[in-house]
Amino acid sequence: MIKKVFQKLLLQTGKSYKLDSEIPDRLLVEFLFERFIMMIRGLFFMRGKIFLGKGCSIKNKRNFSFGKNVTIEKHTTIDCYASEKVIIGSGSRIGAYSLVTCTSHLSKYGKGLKIGENSAIGRFSEFGAAGGIEIGDNVIMGSYISFHSENHNYDDTSRLIREQGVTSKGIILGNNIWVGAKVTFLDGSQVGDNSVVAAGTVVKGVFPNNVIIGGVPAKILKVIE
Repeated sequence: MIKKVFQKLLLQTGKSYKLDSEIPDRLLVEFLFERFIMMIRGLFFMRGKIFLGKGCSIKNKRNFSFGKNVTIEKHTTIDCYASEKVIIGSGSRIGAYSLVTCTSHLSKYGKGLKIGENSAIGRFSEFGAAGGIEIGDNVIMGSYISFHSENHNYDDTSRLIREQGVTSKGIILGNNIWVGAKVTFLDGSQVGDNSVVAAGTVVKGVFPNNVIIGGVPAKILKVIE
């Protein structure tokens, strides 16, 4: 009985996968109870329907926009002090113990973060969004992903590197992308639609649609036909 109810709830939230018949009812009950607590926490702290884990911190809430059924897992911090809104689309999730930083230094006001619909980022991920990060729809990522949307200037040998400022091009990921664990995205990186980024890759540069990329630095390993 509970599996049927759970399956209907999945369909109502836009999830089309079918439950494994071996999943015990107790696990589903525990999952639903946890989600209920997260929803109550979201209603209390954010005044909206968002699933919020324990120990989360969202700074400058007025600049934070979220769609339906968004999940922010436990002990995640989101800094929304940015020139543009921090936006998380419907059905998307940020994993536990993650960090979103829009303004990393008082010398430069950050740009912000946009995540599309039904995208998920794993645990212990870091978004350095000072230069702007855009992630499309249906993007799935493993744990320990990091984004660095700034570069330090260093050409003037008469000055300390920390005093030379930064440049920012931003980072853009398209739609329907699978990103493996421990991938690093550097400033100026772009990954096209329908692509795969191998685990441990350091992404630097612009890549087209329909490719598998990997390596340090990243290169095209295969075209998806």
